[in-house]
Amino acid sequence: MPPTGREALGLLALRIGLAYFLGVWGITKFLVPQQTVAIWGYFYDIDIAKALPYLFGAGEVAVALGILLGLLRPATYLAGFLIHAVTVVVISRNLAMPFVIEDGFPVNRNISVALAALGGFVALYLLRERDHWSVDAWLARRRLDQ
Repeated sequence: MPPTGREALGLLALRIGLAYFLGVWGITKFLVPQQTVAIWGYFYDIDIAKALPYLFGAGEVAVALGILLGLLRPATYLAGFLIHAVTVVVISRNLAMPFVIEDGFPVNRNISVALAALGGFVALYLLRERDHWSVDAWLARRRLDQ
């Protein structure tokens, strides 16, 4: 069944949103690298080198750009899912307690976004062959026209 314009637009919107989501986290690693070092120490009980956040950030930004463009779809969409899946696994105990309130503020409420994003990455990966407004699809159409 050929793709529809609505389907292509829906996947483009999903791609843009997930690329932005992942890109923000990647760029943050450059802006506040000590936060990444602290997170690894807190959640993983691992002291990482102060240079690693920059490497992690570069990888995340590269994957986010690949997702944004729809470039190397199988690899970048899967990488986006895997990067975010690690986060979801690490915060899973907080996901089970979304209504914890400390000092009058629901501290785990925003973590619920993690599951929505993970679902988005799953959907994007499963529908990657239907993502016809991507660089990959454009390149494939050009090869067929030659």
